[in-house]
Amino acid sequence: MATSHFQMFLQQATRFDPTAESVMTPDCLYGLYVSWCRINAYKPKTDQAFRTGMRRCGVDVANSRLHMTGSAAADYILSSYPDVA
Repeated sequence: MATSHFQMFLQQATRFDPTAESVMTPDCLYGLYVSWCRINAYKPKTDQAFRTGMRRCGVDVANSRLHMTGSAAADYILSSYPDVA
């Protein structure tokens, strides 16, 4: 089976931590996805399509236990907090 656009995002930009007490909010997860798309020259799907894609990948966006990683994480943080740079 081919790897989907959303599966690639999850593999490249997130890591799962089942013991984490804090998790990304749905908006934060979508923002990370948009950053990942920008870096990889993909057109981001709508928020609704993203949430559907995450459900198909088995991710509950409200309680994902996912954390940011990689270049998309850096891009998202710098885009979200421009005064940090």
